[in-house]
Amino acid sequence: MRMTRTLQEIGSLPEEEEIYKAAIVESPGKVVVKESDKPEPGKEEVRIKLQGSGVCASNIPVWEGRDWFAYPVEKGNPGHEGWGIIDAVGEDVKGFAVGERVTGLTYNAYATYDIAKPENLVKLPDFLDNKPFPGEPLGCAMNIFFRADIKSGQTVAIVGCGFLGLLLIQLAKSKGAKIIAISRRQFSLDAAKEAGADETVKMDDHYKIIERVKELTGGNFCERVVEATGKEWPLNLSIELTGERGKLIVAGFHQDGMRSLNVQMLNWRGIDMISAHERDPQKYVDGIKAAVVAIQKKEMDPFPLFTHMFSLDEMESAYRNLTERPDGFIKALVLNPQ
Repeated sequence: MRMTRTLQEIGSLPEEEEIYKAAIVESPGKVVVKESDKPEPGKEEVRIKLQGSGVCASNIPVWEGRDWFAYPVEKGNPGHEGWGIIDAVGEDVKGFAVGERVTGLTYNAYATYDIAKPENLVKLPDFLDNKPFPGEPLGCAMNIFFRADIKSGQTVAIVGCGFLGLLLIQLAKSKGAKIIAISRRQFSLDAAKEAGADETVKMDDHYKIIERVKELTGGNFCERVVEATGKEWPLNLSIELTGERGKLIVAGFHQDGMRSLNVQMLNWRGIDMISAHERDPQKYVDGIKAAVVAIQKKEMDPFPLFTHMFSLDEMESAYRNLTERPDGFIKALVLNPQ
């Protein structure tokens, strides 16, 4: 049986009984799916019948195992990119009703149902009907884009062209910037071209990359550089690619320890280094709302980037694709039968 399905194939599976199922990382590298009673919304909470969730690279440490994690993890966790339809509301919920399609911040989304606070949700407009919508990463991309302060005529390097990097290429191009895309995989560079990159550079040799970007920018390097890998070497490379008084935007999720950075170059060029990950839930919600607008205005198109589809029962395959990133892989979704 093929472990990767199309959106149409999973969407056409027969509807199951309305039971609660959740994927649980039982131990590093092992997932089980268990059934139990549906969670009930408390006061000022809603329950969402999940249509699906995105699979995020921040899940990798939980999947691989780290000393500080306790197993098994909470059911449905670390899924946090869910969307679906409200099917129950608790006491004192205002502004949301049963039957409304929503996305937002939920934290146990590798499941058929999840609980959320209304203030953490965004209603999805009709033009997004029948489209998958993992709101959290789309809102994250918008917030990073806002923090980058990209303007028309600037030269922008995007270092790392996975899902996030490709979205940022689309957004930066919509502002009239010149884009230099730098990535390890040829497939990613091809995708960057499709997303609007003007130039592509293979991320292989540190000094060759610097010389190529220097050549492309007439020796001035870039007004903006977005690091979207979460790795130490590309972060230091990004410092070298940022011009004087430029901005280096750290969009990669650095989650595996300390970093040694070229602070001398940061100082010498007067670079503003911005960690662009938001932690305020309201900022995330604002970003998700902005993503809806950007998609409607055709400034961003995430849908071709959803390349791999899995069911809950195929969660281990979803994690393996996330870590191994085979050719053709950009973003995985876990979908529930509808």
